[in-house]
Amino acid sequence: MTSTAHETDAAGPVSRLQALIRIPTVSHLDENRIEWEHFTRLQDALPELYPLAHENLERELVAGHSLLYRWRGREDGPPAVLMAHYDVVAASDEGWEHPPFSGAIVGEGEDALVWGRGTLDDKGSMVAILEAVESSLAAGVTPRHDVYLCFGHNEETAGDGARMLVDELEARGVRPGLVSDEGGAIVEGIFPGVDAPIAVVGVAEKGIMSLTMTVEQQGGHASTPPRLPATARLARAIVRLNRRPFRSGFTPTTLEMIRTLGAHTRGPLRMVFGNLWLTKPLLLALFGRLSDETAAIIRTTSVVTQLDGAMAANALAERAVATVNIRIAVGSSVTEAIEHVRRAVDDPLVRLEALHPSEPSPVSPTHGFAWEAIKASIEETYPGTIVTPYVMLAASDSRHFTRISDHVYRFSPFEMSKDERGTLHAKNERIRISTFLRGIEFYRRLLGRLAA
Repeated sequence: MTSTAHETDAAGPVSRLQALIRIPTVSHLDENRIEWEHFTRLQDALPELYPLAHENLERELVAGHSLLYRWRGREDGPPAVLMAHYDVVAASDEGWEHPPFSGAIVGEGEDALVWGRGTLDDKGSMVAILEAVESSLAAGVTPRHDVYLCFGHNEETAGDGARMLVDELEARGVRPGLVSDEGGAIVEGIFPGVDAPIAVVGVAEKGIMSLTMTVEQQGGHASTPPRLPATARLARAIVRLNRRPFRSGFTPTTLEMIRTLGAHTRGPLRMVFGNLWLTKPLLLALFGRLSDETAAIIRTTSVVTQLDGAMAANALAERAVATVNIRIAVGSSVTEAIEHVRRAVDDPLVRLEALHPSEPSPVSPTHGFAWEAIKASIEETYPGTIVTPYVMLAASDSRHFTRISDHVYRFSPFEMSKDERGTLHAKNERIRISTFLRGIEFYRRLLGRLAA
């Protein structure tokens, strides 16, 4: 990468991002597989990388590995919480253009990228927050009210680190006036007729659960199979569920998103999006066909992600299991989702069991100080960007914070192309250095508003 004045200014933040990407803080559902020494390495590295933050903020560990910082404000009042998580999903070198924990810099200028697992999800956000805090302290900034930094250690698996952070804050009587976590991003080309970049800010998120479908029956030798073995019965259940999608509909948040973006559309689409009382049925059908993302916006989704059968190639399965990942639409519930699956499968010999069910979150308002602070910080950092609320399709640690705050927002302050979004939990995850630096600027501006 060639050296310019801009890149020299960026060298410190980028090198610190690289240093933390190189620490493989991989979380696993089976915690016996976790190499905890890497989590400790990252915790030990932070005071060296961010000395001002660690001199001025109080730091403690919660749930063994989640990090809680308190930046005391000038006066009492509702605090703010800036969140991220520092655990990452697993990654092998296979299929990556550059090793996943190398933190390699590739390209020059606006095309320069930092490669590695966690650059987008979610160490990039954690580093951007810490960079903004460090530079704000250097500039003499003190927030008006307390600011907490909450960095979870197992968002990708159990998420109980964030839950215990909330337990701790709740026990201290902390009720935040603003919570900011990962979620939406700056995107383009996702809404027909809108050419400008769009900042999608999650004001709610879908519920989530894993639902197992299990068939148990007599085993035996594969040379004498019954008419409907366990695997076939399970396969029939899967096909039935796939043929019965959940009921579609627009939530109030999605309708607000359509109105917001519709005001910026060109040509006849402006009339379509501006007259929802007339065009809502047409738009519902359009969302169902436009893309996988828009189809997921309008309904609860389900997909089989894991299958388990016989122990040997020549043995009948005595127990066949499918794991269904379900994302529950705002306005629905865990109970409704289970009942839909039960009706779709329509087989009493297929046993259903819900694992780690989590209801859809409450909806945060799109007015008031917290929303306006985030919206204005986005617009100043990314001029010309349209800011809209949306319902986040994935799950985040912030869902736990709705217990103590009515103002929870989910936004990663980075530009992400469709291709880049496709690297989340997949190979070749990377972040453009230019957007990483703008992410730092977003948090600086947000902190400035919290200090005013």
